[in-house]
Amino acid sequence: MHFPRALLLLLFMLPCLQGLAADRPNIIFFLTDDQRFDFLGCSGHPLVKTPNIDQLAAQGTRFENMFVTTSTCWVSRASILTGLYMRSHRFTGGTIKKQFTETSYPRILQDAGYQFAYIGKTHFSLEKGQTEKMFSYFKQIGRNPYFKKMPDGSLRHETELAGDEAIGFIERRDTKQPFCISINFNASHAEDSDRKDHYPYPKAVADLYQGMQMPLPKLNAPEFYAANPEFMRNSMHRDRFKWRWDTPEKYQHNMRNYLRMASGIDRVIGRVQSALKKSGLADNTVIIYSADNGYYAGNRSFAGKWTHYEESLRVPLIIYDPRLKDDKRGQVASEMALNIDIPATIIDYAGLAAPTIYQGRSLKNLVQGEQPTEWREDTLLEFFSQHSTIPNWEGIRGQRYIYANYVDQNFEFLHDLSRDPDQLENYAKDPDYQEILKLMRARLDKVASSYGKPFSQDDLPPKRKKRK
Repeated sequence: MHFPRALLLLLFMLPCLQGLAADRPNIIFFLTDDQRFDFLGCSGHPLVKTPNIDQLAAQGTRFENMFVTTSTCWVSRASILTGLYMRSHRFTGGTIKKQFTETSYPRILQDAGYQFAYIGKTHFSLEKGQTEKMFSYFKQIGRNPYFKKMPDGSLRHETELAGDEAIGFIERRDTKQPFCISINFNASHAEDSDRKDHYPYPKAVADLYQGMQMPLPKLNAPEFYAANPEFMRNSMHRDRFKWRWDTPEKYQHNMRNYLRMASGIDRVIGRVQSALKKSGLADNTVIIYSADNGYYAGNRSFAGKWTHYEESLRVPLIIYDPRLKDDKRGQVASEMALNIDIPATIIDYAGLAAPTIYQGRSLKNLVQGEQPTEWREDTLLEFFSQHSTIPNWEGIRGQRYIYANYVDQNFEFLHDLSRDPDQLENYAKDPDYQEILKLMRARLDKVASSYGKPFSQDDLPPKRKKRK
């Protein structure tokens, strides 16, 4: 019997292709909500208990200069999905355009033979037919309320349910294919409709932090708040500060519960890791941990995120690859990383090439301990608001200087991190900084224009009135 040459070649290569498929790692991506870079034990928080996340950092790579390009959950999550800055994907809420989900990292992995499970918070919708193309399994879990009623009448927290879904997917997966699970927590986002218990935590962590005195924010003095322009002092930052942090009693109660939410996430991560070990997958599963935006948590007498200060934009990022040698573990990378680097990184771990449309870059080489010959020295940052008391702005964050232009107020900030790491001084009107100011303006114009046109009011949904 004679076989066609192409078939003989395929039969010859089949063991190699099967080996390649077996070598492709599984990937789990944990994404939290409203978590600043320093609210983990491994990044120096004095009280929060996050032992599982800390262990990932001890065995992996922690990026100490990780930033989101737009500091709000719905835009940040769209940017992670698409690999694009806000002014490129133009998502301001609602539905992400098909042209961008066609090149999303779930779609790339699905087309390459990965099983992709998306679990938890979305904060976006997709055009018809895209969910099936992007995901093998899709389970949306929202908050409001955080506790969901189970068939037996009991209540279970959203964070625990996300873990249940991930573990269930691991147990029933197709063992012939690698998988990627994106676990998107609603925690530690406040439950805005509940003015007493803003941070509903899982029952399993109720005993934590009992009777402990929560440390006050570093920038707690009234003069730090007073130094801001009027449009920031009277923004949603201040409204929500009065909901959560404006009395010692509120602050202690809410911060204690906020830390419990963070510890609840950590506990679920431990459960998922145990499921990986039980299934024999732990040694070939890359784990990534990050957050969709930062959080003021009372710093500067603010609540929320949205604006240009470090607390708003800087988030945790940990990448753990169990296949690395011991001398590559426990690294702290100083290179500037972005949320839009995450999809390119996941695609790289899957052994695939990222779409040319992507504006981030893979961090895999940094995790492997390789020194890049060239790396970004600054990045575009932006926020365009749907809310009447959240200002629109765009800026550049460099290694030393931070520039932000609040476009509707025609107000500029210029910070010099070498002199003022807490961003307490605005040097935009300082005569000694005028040349730097001109350079930063020009840099913003150049970088921003390369990613798309600026937003106008015609591009944005109608402004929402602030909530009473």
